Amino acid sequence: MNDLMISISGVRGIVGRSLTPGLLGRLGEAFGTYMRSGKVIVGRDTRVSGEMVKCAVFSGLLSTGCSIVDVGVVATPTATLMIEELKADGGVVISASHNPVEWNALKFFRADGVYLNADEGRDLLNIYYAGDFLRKPWDALKTIEVAPDAEAHHVDKVLSILDVALIRSKKFRVALDCCNGAGVGISLRLLRALGCSVEPIHCTPDGLFPHTPEPNFINLQDLCRFTRERGADIGFATDPDADRIAVVSEKGDFLGEELSLALAAQYVLSRTKDRSRPIVINMSTSRVTEDVATQAGCKVIRTAVGEVNVAEKMEEVNALIGGEGNGGVIDPRIHYGRDAIVGMGLILELMARTGSSCSQLAVALPQYAMLKTKIDCPTAQSREVIRTLKSEAQSARTNLEDGLRLDWDDRWVHLRASNTEPVMRIIAEARTAPAAQALVDEYTERVRVALNK
Repeated sequence: MNDLMISISGVRGIVGRSLTPGLLGRLGEAFGTYMRSGKVIVGRDTRVSGEMVKCAVFSGLLSTGCSIVDVGVVATPTATLMIEELKADGGVVISASHNPVEWNALKFFRADGVYLNADEGRDLLNIYYAGDFLRKPWDALKTIEVAPDAEAHHVDKVLSILDVALIRSKKFRVALDCCNGAGVGISLRLLRALGCSVEPIHCTPDGLFPHTPEPNFINLQDLCRFTRERGADIGFATDPDADRIAVVSEKGDFLGEELSLALAAQYVLSRTKDRSRPIVINMSTSRVTEDVATQAGCKVIRTAVGEVNVAEKMEEVNALIGGEGNGGVIDPRIHYGRDAIVGMGLILELMARTGSSCSQLAVALPQYAMLKTKIDCPTAQSREVIRTLKSEAQSARTNLEDGLRLDWDDRWVHLRASNTEPVMRIIAEARTAPAAQALVDEYTERVRVALNK
């Protein structure tokens, strides 16, 4: 795998190999130039390399005349909320999200706290490659400020949309796995404010990940056992920068990331009578959320994968709620960005209002089996692969907005080039696990054949 990825989605690389201080400083210069020497919020996750990366980025930003507000080690949604709160011109979050510990990354945000979109990302990359950066003299350089308690602002905002008294009355016991990431402090803070008794596992924010950070079934077996053994009512897991959430039932069953969004959407729909406002999800999100919305008489709009695509569409159509099936819940009352913390709050209130256990809520949802895989595929070849597979599609409904999505009445498959890795992602969903596996196997083989042509 190529260990440096520079794209419109940001920059990711392996520290000590491709992600060097020189590269990071140059990226800081590019973003500072793009920000026109404005005010920039900078936050990071707990990765050991975070301080080195931050200092290098600071150097580049300062050289262009930017003023910097350092919000410290915080969840990504906390940092993006502070961009709005402090009326900054943009922000940088230092986090490689679900990538392994040796990776780090820069994520770039605009003044509304939303990721740069494709056009904005290209403008930034043009500045980076051209190298025509703003250069400020010594007497025009600005200082670094340290922000007050950013987590307090985030927690207070989430609490403001919840029935805190109701949730507190239930005295939920919650198992929590934050993968030793940036979600530790704020998750504990929110859950304790909601009167929960918290059973933490992997909640030492030292950046030494106890398991692969992707919050999926394989990586969260510790949490599944822990939730059951501790008699918790629910288990929550976040990725290292806490913009995604996965759920484990009181029985220790992994419900996953997809149902996090479905349960959050179910709660929001149950609390509003306005069915004129749609729900927005991406092309790879489970039909469970779509079915929940349809049953409630609410329109569903799908976008290309990518938080910014969902967020911009949500704002455009005044959506009730939205997000991505990777556990990225977006509640516009808080912010147009994925937020594990708000996901926790909405799901706990759903349990409190219905009186149902986590497993009962899950069983009541439409039942599907979803499988995800990926196959090495150079980005340059991905378009040709998609064109080949499209020409072979017969009976399916075809959507080319983001790679290739093929829909049948009882199943679907989505193939797309990753924005963060040189791979082709293959996601399939069907009524049964064997049917979903058959789709994954079929299209994995088709991609291999197309690559070898």
